[in-house]
Amino acid sequence: MRVVVVGQGYVGLPLAIRAAEVGHQVIGYDVDARRVKSLAAGESYVEDVSSDRLNRALANGSYRPSELARDCGGFDVAVVTVPTPLQDGAPDLRYIEESAHTLARFLRPGATVVLESTTYPGTTEELFAPILEDGSGLTAGEDFHLGYSPERIDPGNTVWGFQQTPKVVSGVDARSLKAVEAFYGELVDTTVPVRSPKEAELAKLLENTFRHVNIALVNEIAMFARHLDIDVWQAIEAASSKPFGFMKFTPGPGVGGHCLPIDPSYLNWRVQRELGQNFRFVELANDINNHMPEYVTRRVIDALNAKRRSVNGSKVLLLGLAYKKNTGDARESPAVRIAELLLDMGAKVRAVDPHVVESIKVDARLVRVEPTRKEVAAADVVVLLTDHDSFDYQMIAEHASFVLDTRNRMTGPKVEVL
Repeated sequence: MRVVVVGQGYVGLPLAIRAAEVGHQVIGYDVDARRVKSLAAGESYVEDVSSDRLNRALANGSYRPSELARDCGGFDVAVVTVPTPLQDGAPDLRYIEESAHTLARFLRPGATVVLESTTYPGTTEELFAPILEDGSGLTAGEDFHLGYSPERIDPGNTVWGFQQTPKVVSGVDARSLKAVEAFYGELVDTTVPVRSPKEAELAKLLENTFRHVNIALVNEIAMFARHLDIDVWQAIEAASSKPFGFMKFTPGPGVGGHCLPIDPSYLNWRVQRELGQNFRFVELANDINNHMPEYVTRRVIDALNAKRRSVNGSKVLLLGLAYKKNTGDARESPAVRIAELLLDMGAKVRAVDPHVVESIKVDARLVRVEPTRKEVAAADVVVLLTDHDSFDYQMIAEHASFVLDTRNRMTGPKVEVL
């Protein structure tokens, strides 16, 4: 089939390449000319898609990146994987809307359209479908198939990749569900059909709200445990020895990526708008996790005060800018916020991250360096924010004058954990 994947980021590119590998003719459509140029040159910017895989798909003609809307024409299946950020606390669905307007121009009877972008329950049927119908003159469920399948990409996960992760699928009617499930059934090992797009949309938000709330729980416990002189990391390990009724979550400097800082707020917004009530668990989790960068910054200030040093003029070395280990994904990373807070206080901040490219939005005052022994020794405080496996933790613990370890990767007399 001719498949169009709208958006070639962390979600869209793995999907597009997988569809090409199983034999479809795939157009990877993205309005970002730089992305398209990089992909056309065989250079992947997503860890889950190696440049070798990309080049094989380019070479055999099964995959073609494009920034031209006209290349979306003639599709049998179109999948939308565009960002859905928050704007002043409310869902910003303009990219979904723009994608729907584009696809509507080329929508034909019998085609299948799937939305993957994370959003609030009701988006597929109440927003996405009407735009497709108005622009094409066709009716969803009667003339074309329409469904929702939430993305479950975990960047850098070598065990649960796109193919291995079960795919939740839905349709606006039985025929749409059948078409959506048939398409994904060729791409992944397991599909999980649900009654309607609303259940699929809620499933995605439920998954991330569950994580968000539990991370907030251990973050708040970590702050209390320090003042109670309790090793929270040992307590968590002890609790995780229970083979039932407990799932391990660990503290950290905050939450990042597209999912946790944003997705639960979509559900909270929907509940407030439709029911006039607040989703209190989400609001509490947001309050705790959103303020973890400030807490980490205070811990840095406390460490400097113990040395009789002011944060203004002190040298701080940040280890890691990505929001999770072993990836270059810095979307909504708490490390970026911590860097900005310290820079605003006058600290001389330097950062190390072998995975994150220079193009991410980081304060221009931040200096990127290599994790050398000299850099570590020169810093008044070293802060481990992202525990990449490539870091030499023994060297850092030995040569740093003080380490604030927010990931519990180091031990030693000069190391303090979150």
